[in-house]
Amino acid sequence: MTAALALRRYGISATILEAEPRERIRPGSRAIYLHKATLQMLDDLYVGLGFTLAAGGLVWPVKRTMWRGQDVYVKRYAAYAPDALPPFTSLPQVEAERFLYQACLDSGVEFVWEMPVEEVRVDQHGVTMVAANGRVWRTQYVIGADGASSVIRHQAGIKMEGTRSTNTFVVVDVQEDPKNPLPIERIFHYQHPAIGGRNVLYVPFAGGWRVDLQLFDEDDPVKYSGIAGVQNWLPKVIDPKYADRVTWVSTYQFLQVVARELTDEQHRLLFVGEAAHLFAPFGARGLNSGVPDAVAAARAIAVALHTEDKTKAWAAIQVFAQERQIAAQYNRAAAGVALVHLQGRSLGISVKRHIAVSLAGIWPSLGRWLDEGPYGPKSGPPQLATKY
Repeated sequence: MTAALALRRYGISATILEAEPRERIRPGSRAIYLHKATLQMLDDLYVGLGFTLAAGGLVWPVKRTMWRGQDVYVKRYAAYAPDALPPFTSLPQVEAERFLYQACLDSGVEFVWEMPVEEVRVDQHGVTMVAANGRVWRTQYVIGADGASSVIRHQAGIKMEGTRSTNTFVVVDVQEDPKNPLPIERIFHYQHPAIGGRNVLYVPFAGGWRVDLQLFDEDDPVKYSGIAGVQNWLPKVIDPKYADRVTWVSTYQFLQVVARELTDEQHRLLFVGEAAHLFAPFGARGLNSGVPDAVAAARAIAVALHTEDKTKAWAAIQVFAQERQIAAQYNRAAAGVALVHLQGRSLGISVKRHIAVSLAGIWPSLGRWLDEGPYGPKSGPPQLATKY
């Protein structure tokens, strides 16, 4: 939808072929954290969209990091002007999609539901796509934004490259109790004492909480997942009433993978978001890098369509592919740094973490390092104008 909005911003018609039905149910909070840079980018595409998303989410005033049950870092965010975008907003992905969908409709984006693409043929003049029902679509360019199992990317023969963590994470959504809510704080627990020293992350979002449990390598994910499994351990780390307020449970492994190429040999297919890369939720790099992917893809297509020089058109798509490949590789490396920090298996990181804990009360910068470590470096590649 971001790519379609960006295309409309450039005056280019955009059609979204969606495999699922319009009335589909999307469970879970999924991508819940939008950085200010992302909100601003969306607001530039459709005036007011960034502010609408911000208003629909929440900004937690405090973030807290704990080590074995004790505070080692606390940050309180300064108030921001009501006419300015906040530093971030936190809301369920389905809500963000609802706002994006309305903006797309208002901008003249066409949606075609229940239209899964099964075959993609590319030549020097454009792309032919054949849907499961036999319908044929012909266009000059296709933005493949069809997720981790991207049919478009598979049809192009482009593989993902990277690694996967050996341990598993369990993600749980719980509905907030509006009559007696918890304080709105983002909290990260290193080695939570109530659950055998496993790391636990709490992220509030509009209407609920996400609780993310990091399992050990030797743990059986089945034991900790599913409603029954979650209800065994969740009351140990949060008010027991939330065990009856679970709305979604999922598991994942820490992925650090990037598509080998972000465009095909003919430079007619452009891959964005999870069709181009997969990163772990820590650091919120998925959605927040997918948005600039989509904007850059639309910009490249706009340049290519407004020139009669085939060499310049090809070059515009190549610039997109190279720039967003740099960003994706940076994020993959950052995810790797975060994983090493989270697991604390290396002697160097383990020693550094213990030193930081013991001295955080004297040197706040060490507490900040403990706080930021699980999410990887904050800065982005210097070659790029966008953070992610």
